[in-house]
Amino acid sequence: MLQEIIPILRIFDERKAKEFYLDYLGFHLDWEHRFEPGMPLYMQLSKSGIKLHLSEHHGDCCPGAAIRIGVKGIRSFQKQLISKKNPYSRPELRRPRGKAKNAL
Repeated sequence: MLQEIIPILRIFDERKAKEFYLDYLGFHLDWEHRFEPGMPLYMQLSKSGIKLHLSEHHGDCCPGAAIRIGVKGIRSFQKQLISKKNPYSRPELRRPRGKAKNAL
């Protein structure tokens, strides 16, 4: 039986990825792996039961992927993100066409 799905997202800058996913979005770093020093990083992050894998490895996945994650209390989460004043992200709530729920 299927149990879970864990998206793999491509990253190019370890510092920027950690600033965004850990500091800004509030994910927890579960583990990191490199085959040896200087090799590409592969890591797992989690938050509220959601797991993401981030990879510097060429070929693991394509840049520019998009995923959707359901959020309870989306308005509160949006305010929390805005208060962090991230220069690259100003999330606004919008309602996708034909959908009853808001999206960031």
